[in-house]
Amino acid sequence: MALAALKTELKNFVQSMFEEGVLDSQFSQIQALQDSSNPNFVDEVITSFCSDAERIITELNRYLGYQNVDFSKLDSYVHQLKGSSSSIGAHRLKLACVNLRQASDDRNKEGCVRALNLITREYCLLRSKFQIVIQLERSIIALETNQQ
Repeated sequence: MALAALKTELKNFVQSMFEEGVLDSQFSQIQALQDSSNPNFVDEVITSFCSDAERIITELNRYLGYQNVDFSKLDSYVHQLKGSSSSIGAHRLKLACVNLRQASDDRNKEGCVRALNLITREYCLLRSKFQIVIQLERSIIALETNQQ
């Protein structure tokens, strides 16, 4: 009974993330790859994504802190973040990356700073929601393991 309730809670929580535009259908495809032979798949993908995203955001902040911004290096990092955001289905974060890419193409440092602030806010929101998803996933796995 508790297992079914947790699965429903997870399903509803992820659905709310879709409705808010935080996630897109790509995340459903990641969830579909998780099975009994790889029960921690979603947890591992989220953890890896968050680690990479935090590293990239740190680098973006570092590059924008310089007097003379190297826009080509900035662009390389934002391209990585946009790609990983797209791969995991982080829709709003991916859109925020588009804003930074445009500001970088325009060589607009102030626009880049504003866009990076939006990326940081979107990432923090996403990370907090992903932490809930991971907690629910781990609770479900623990209950399933205990039932076997």
